[in-house]
Amino acid sequence: MAIIDVVKYDGSPDVYAWKHPDGELGTWTQLIVNQTQEAILFKDGKALDSFGPGRHTLSTANIPILSKLINIPFGGKSPFAAEVWYVNKISVMNIKWGTSSPIQIKDAKFNIMVPIRAFGQFGLTIEDSRRFLLKLVGTLPRFTREALSQHLRGVIIMSVTEVLTAYLLQKGISTLEINAFVGEISRVSEARIGEALKEYGIKLHHFYFENINVPENDPSIEKLRSVLNKRMEMDLVGFNYQQQRSLDIMEGAATNSGSSAPLFMGAQLGGVMGGAIGGQMSNMSGVINAQAATPCPHCKASISPDALFCSSCGKNVGAGAAAKSHSCDKCGEPLAKDARFCAKCGDPYHACPSCGADVPDDSAKCRGCGTELPRPCVSCKEPLQGGAKFCHQCGSVQPTGGQ
Repeated sequence: MAIIDVVKYDGSPDVYAWKHPDGELGTWTQLIVNQTQEAILFKDGKALDSFGPGRHTLSTANIPILSKLINIPFGGKSPFAAEVWYVNKISVMNIKWGTSSPIQIKDAKFNIMVPIRAFGQFGLTIEDSRRFLLKLVGTLPRFTREALSQHLRGVIIMSVTEVLTAYLLQKGISTLEINAFVGEISRVSEARIGEALKEYGIKLHHFYFENINVPENDPSIEKLRSVLNKRMEMDLVGFNYQQQRSLDIMEGAATNSGSSAPLFMGAQLGGVMGGAIGGQMSNMSGVINAQAATPCPHCKASISPDALFCSSCGKNVGAGAAAKSHSCDKCGEPLAKDARFCAKCGDPYHACPSCGADVPDDSAKCRGCGTELPRPCVSCKEPLQGGAKFCHQCGSVQPTGGQ
């Protein structure tokens, strides 16, 4: 085989490493290295020397170790067998990366596993040619951009998975919100992956995510979006999850024809709705109470039907007192509701108009609440309001005070 006089490589920039096909060299062989290249001479599997841009002669003067390896005097000429590798050291900026299949990541907010796909670009430069050839290239005759991407895929995907998982958990954000943080995630990933690639003699720069997404038709994503939409609807009307579940249960029971609870459940639906929009229902309740207001028996001011005292004159209006049990003023026997006489002693039941207590027929004031009781005129016997000073019928002066 003829001795090669000139060794050079003018190949594609997509080739990162290329081995010259002829290994028969001589101490007079010229090695030409272009501006963006570095050449490394290998003999017997060992890297002897590296050559930067320019023209180099493979002589014992330039490579002193050759005199020992090929047993020729220093400065002598002789053929020898060796390999010449060219390494492309130009910076490449548009290398694509991506997840071939979704990676499973736990959503920090909703505590479910979500499949995530990510892709982007990065740039690199071969910084240590010897380490690059020894760690990655091996015995391959050439090493292209595609081969490099395949070799680095595992390192990139492992680092991306670790960064995404840690970032989501530490920040407490949902996978559906992650695209708002791609800039920061890109910077963290670049630092992590760049440190790993130094082992291969590669300098990483400008690693970034173009997009992080989730499969649209994945069941877990559809469920997550449904939960988010439901929560948004409940937030708009002031519901929470427990109120919504109560409403769903009541509606289901109300529509169940085989149940005895529909009437009760139907009545309770308004209560659940009222809890969600309490302010509006409180206002409506106020309107209803105003419409049902009754006049005070003393000053005629409007009062609530369940009031115990008048808000205008302060007197006891007996609300709710009628519902209480009263006793006979003579024998103390409890009086039945709507009773006119005591069931034990037969004494007539004279009810106080304010509190409903039984009072003697000649009493001027109620012993229970102190309200002045109606009484007949001392002259014409016309019934008068308690506390009246004159008879409205005959004009007679009426006694005051005492009983």
